[in-house]
Amino acid sequence: MPVSTVTEYLAALPADHRDALNEVRRGINRALPPGYKEGIQFGMISWFVPLATYPAGYGGNKKVPLPLISLGSKKGYVALHMICFYGQPALREWFTAQYGKSGRKLDMGQGCLRFKTLPELALDVVEKTVARLPVKDYVAGYQAARDAMGKGKPAAKKRGSRMANGGDAFARDCLPRSVACCSNGKL
Repeated sequence: MPVSTVTEYLAALPADHRDALNEVRRGINRALPPGYKEGIQFGMISWFVPLATYPAGYGGNKKVPLPLISLGSKKGYVALHMICFYGQPALREWFTAQYGKSGRKLDMGQGCLRFKTLPELALDVVEKTVARLPVKDYVAGYQAARDAMGKGKPAAKKRGSRMANGGDAFARDCLPRSVACCSNGKL
């Protein structure tokens, strides 16, 4: 049964993952610039730009808020989907450099950061990364990237398609392939 609140999501997790996710969640919430909201999106804890702020929506879907970062528990690891790297290549480069300086091993594709235990994660680097993206700057970078790809117009709805409801738009439209592949495109 899908969950609809962060509390429900956390309650459904094994204790070790719940503790790790709670700590990461606290760190992100500490560093998060004003204007983002926290909730469940794509079956994970997510922080996103509300539709009231960016009505074009994610992937041009006016029903799906623009995600910044998502945190999910997988069977053998925790995944931090750094969606904020989309349209922000300098941020990704900065993050990779800072993570390298942390002394911790970076297990990440294009944007799916994986860790098995909290000590493996450079949480301070994640916090500093999130803090570097005020809503206005994130939306501008995202929109510029969509415009450059010729996707600046709202997505057309396809009758009978999961894409019409934003279902797989997350994996197909805007995330780097490795993020979508991290969970076999089922985010």
